[in-house]
Amino acid sequence: MRTSTMKHRIASSIGIAIGVAGLFACAASAQAAELAYVPNEASSNISVIDVATGKLQRTLPATGKLGEKIQGVALDTAGKTLFVTDADGNALIALDIASEKISRIDAGKGPEGIERSPDGKTLAVCAESTNEILLVDIASFKLRQRIPTQGENPEHCVYSPDGRWIVAGNEDTHNIDVIDVKAGKSVQLIPVTGAARGMAFTPDGKRLYVANEGANTVEIVDVASWKIVKTIPSALRTAGMAMAPDGKHAFAANGGAGTISVIDTQSETVVATIAVGQRPWNMAFADGGKKLLVANGRSDSVSVIDTGKLQVTETISVGKKPWGVVTR
Repeated sequence: MRTSTMKHRIASSIGIAIGVAGLFACAASAQAAELAYVPNEASSNISVIDVATGKLQRTLPATGKLGEKIQGVALDTAGKTLFVTDADGNALIALDIASEKISRIDAGKGPEGIERSPDGKTLAVCAESTNEILLVDIASFKLRQRIPTQGENPEHCVYSPDGRWIVAGNEDTHNIDVIDVKAGKSVQLIPVTGAARGMAFTPDGKRLYVANEGANTVEIVDVASWKIVKTIPSALRTAGMAMAPDGKHAFAANGGAGTISVIDTQSETVVATIAVGQRPWNMAFADGGKKLLVANGRSDSVSVIDTGKLQVTETISVGKKPWGVVTR
């Protein structure tokens, strides 16, 4: 009798332990889920997508708006704080994802593009109307430095992989500022043939791919000389650019054509054209580079592209006028 009772108790303990372990495993799995954050320009909020399921998980904030015109987006390395630019509110906003607490600092006039530095310590913000790059310390959320651009209307700020350079595409003057981060100043101005918009470095930092909206092309800049070495025809109003993590393909979003041009970086030619939504713009990779999420500004949606098959696998409804995507 005692032996039977003891066996029953042991079996019950094992069952409880397995159950608890299962709960912890489920919780860990839920915490590890990759999420995509989509800033919606017109609705001034952020759509949060579960990348694995393709489902809209939540909207940030749950009620109300973040600002007047939400555009650029970045995440801290811990994935706890979102940073977005408020172009009409002339502010950089920090949003605590868990508590939805909002903090704001001045960000010049018309801030739009934003990117986190490779070391995760700094945000570079392009202030279009004041023609400057703002460097913001992430830990303190304080403005550290203002760097004037030589060109006018800088829209996108992009770090080189080693963090040495920041490039800023100037929409009005058709050129690109090259900022020496250590020196804290613009040291080069690269002329392009139209409005420079999205940009992306190759992983080795040797090439810079530039979306040229005015010329409907992608221009390739050799970083050693800061000269354009190749021009690739793309499609109408090329505005967004993303480089695959392995560096084998560059993806250019053609806002007027509603397509993505896929460029083989070895041959430097377009090898595929993928139809997405209306006014595709900024993009981000997910699932280790197996997926590319594209914000479709006039379709109020995000297209998910299988980067192996080079085709759209799903379309996800988000807020009004999505500007871009950041994933973690």
